[in-house]
Amino acid sequence: MIKKDYYEILGVSRNASPEEIKKAYRQKAIQYHPDRNPGNKEAEEKFKEAAEAYEVLSDPEKRRIYDAYGHSGLEGTGFSGFRGMDDIFSTFGSLFEEFFGGFGDIGFEFGRKSRSRRGRDIEKELTISFEEAAFGVEKEISISKSAVCSQCGGSGIESGRAREVCDLCGGTGRITHRQGFFVIQTSCMKCGGSGGVVKHPCKAC
Repeated sequence: MIKKDYYEILGVSRNASPEEIKKAYRQKAIQYHPDRNPGNKEAEEKFKEAAEAYEVLSDPEKRRIYDAYGHSGLEGTGFSGFRGMDDIFSTFGSLFEEFFGGFGDIGFEFGRKSRSRRGRDIEKELTISFEEAAFGVEKEISISKSAVCSQCGGSGIESGRAREVCDLCGGTGRITHRQGFFVIQTSCMKCGGSGGVVKHPCKAC
């Protein structure tokens, strides 16, 4: 399949500034966002195309290679675009927060779907000898992890008590904001999206 020109996809000139490219991508992201176009495969493809174009043109090195050698040049670097929608949202999560008014949990009322996010990497410093580095070695390491509290069973609530309905969101876990013709929902800042609050926390944990 012949790929389209990235500049053409975003509707910018080849000498467009980074600010112009970012502005153009914002417009495309809003126009073709899947939550605004539920079930529309054409809009989904355009959303993916715009994301791929921005990934290349917003990166000075990728843009230099693309300008000089086109799509074939990028293939030589191992760049092959995004694997799917989750990959796009994972890559541009913070950028979408900026685009949609700084709200962390982006979603329109148009068939909003929750998306999983990649967990944090675990890093562990380890000292090895030169021989081990040269020839390889296997070592056992220990890491700290959270365990379920034996007193509350992980609920965080004092024994005999119950979680109470959040008075800020009314138990829905969502707060609705309106920006122009967009209706944007975010997780409730008080209950964290759970719909309930703990007024009597477990004393053990």
